[in-house]
Amino acid sequence: MRSGYSIHWTDHALWELGKTISFLEEYWTKRELIKFTSDLEHTIELISKHPYIFQVSIEKEGIRKAGVARYNSLYYRITENTVEILSLFSNRQDPGKIMV
Repeated sequence: MRSGYSIHWTDHALWELGKTISFLEEYWTKRELIKFTSDLEHTIELISKHPYIFQVSIEKEGIRKAGVARYNSLYYRITENTVEILSLFSNRQDPGKIMV
């Protein structure tokens, strides 16, 4: 069995991740930050092993959407051997701001 797809974060997705972590550090507890990080790592692992498990995005063709935590969604696309993380979107924002 295949060990999984490699994961590649776009610059935009990394920027959103940094922004999310900064927000959590400032406004949430350390326990909540650890929970979010664990949820994110678990979601990334699932995507790497089973990239087709999450729903196809209704917003953009060829993009999939995985819920990470209550307030965040991960948008990604699958290529031959790679999963490209496009966005770590805060669901509290206007959906029109999704950059995928």
